[in-house]
Amino acid sequence: MCLIVFAWRVIPGVPVIACANRDEFYDRPATPAGPWPENPDIIAGRDLQGGGSWMGVTRTGPNGPKFAALTNIRAPNERRGDAPTRGALVADFLKGELDAPAYLDRIVGRAADYNGFNLILGDREGLYWFSNRAGGDPRNGKPLEPGIYGVSNGLLDAPWPKVVRTKASFASLLLQGAPEDAYFEMLADTTRAPDLRLPDTGMPIEVERELSPVCIELSGYGTRTSTVLRLYQDAEPELCERILRPEGVAAGR
Repeated sequence: MCLIVFAWRVIPGVPVIACANRDEFYDRPATPAGPWPENPDIIAGRDLQGGGSWMGVTRTGPNGPKFAALTNIRAPNERRGDAPTRGALVADFLKGELDAPAYLDRIVGRAADYNGFNLILGDREGLYWFSNRAGGDPRNGKPLEPGIYGVSNGLLDAPWPKVVRTKASFASLLLQGAPEDAYFEMLADTTRAPDLRLPDTGMPIEVERELSPVCIELSGYGTRTSTVLRLYQDAEPELCERILRPEGVAAGR
């Protein structure tokens, strides 16, 4: 995932509402979101190259259904080719029996082995953000307070234009009680950010400019799926994924 906005305990009866875009090379093989054949309790897409996932939910868990999502941190000068796949962090949490605090305790000692990541995970009782690049952020690895959050390829709530814009739109749609299609319309925004507001991640300005929209449409790389997920207090979770073709047109749901 390269953009996630989510509300934690903002809407009564719906502890988590999350909207996300997955940006990836089009030739990297993956399966659409659905039950995993070897574990139908898991509903998630799967990266067939690394074997992990970027976002998913379970039907059950220690405190009810579990949710996890991941974004990479864009830091080309720090990237290691021998690092383990970050998608395993999502897959292992969804497959395992541990709750979020216990799982974070297990991975914190080896978090530095991975290239930079943001991991959001939890259940109906608690939601957590953890990053191996967060430094002294007091929220890192701690239960999040109720509110609306956003993360792209920087740290949680870093003021990247796409994060700021999408959080504002997301909050407005939540207040309106908007239909699901409105959230997908939000995720389809292809507006580029002004150069003066672009983050400096070590990439050339031309690349930062092309990666600045909420929905990316480039040759060979772009937004491949958009997802709207709801984790209910007293019902099974819902995950709706829209699959996009290279030109940004919806190809399936």
